[in-house]
Amino acid sequence: MFDFIKEEIKVVRERDPAIHSNLEVFLYPGFKVMLYYRVAHKLYIKKHYFLARYVSQKAVRKTGIEIHPGAQIGKGFFIDHGMGVIIGETTVIGDNVTLYQGVTLGGTGKEQGKRHPTIGNNVMISTGAKVLGSFKIGDNSKIGAGSVVLEEVPPNSTVVGVPGRVVKRLNMDLPQDTLNQTDLPDPVQEDITALKKSNAELTNRLIDLEAKLRRLEK
Repeated sequence: MFDFIKEEIKVVRERDPAIHSNLEVFLYPGFKVMLYYRVAHKLYIKKHYFLARYVSQKAVRKTGIEIHPGAQIGKGFFIDHGMGVIIGETTVIGDNVTLYQGVTLGGTGKEQGKRHPTIGNNVMISTGAKVLGSFKIGDNSKIGAGSVVLEEVPPNSTVVGVPGRVVKRLNMDLPQDTLNQTDLPDPVQEDITALKKSNAELTNRLIDLEAKLRRLEK
């Protein structure tokens, strides 16, 4: 437990510049909820399901973060602020994953068995994003704020939009100390720009055709 606490303090201090001392970390919701989760998960593995849920629900009341005790979470997991974060029962999270407030790792209500997503290593999921279904988010990927992801994401990808779609590939490793939620492509603006370009080209061709018809008529 002491090793776990030291590791959690290190992770929080590395990724949140607002923390100025180790003592502040003990007030951090993401830190508190992980302490509860570790206890609840051990109870869940031992099939003490009611006790596991009791501990996890106590964590919800204290932190606003709901992690089902059946979820599997790797090392270096970090929740920034975290109010409204929900992590479902069959979610599997790799190492060095960062979630921001309002993120949901949930199901669609249609699956049986494995109902929730698998999150690879070195993944960042930005504020308010929803990942729904039993598919994988590939390693080193980045999910933009407010995105709704409903299908598998290849490794090294950036996803934005509703529904989410890949707008960038081969991001390489995302540096965990310089995570950036703002410099993301805007697929809607890109589509509008492409439509404007196509419209201009069609207009110019129409003008040329009208000019040729006038010359033929003469």
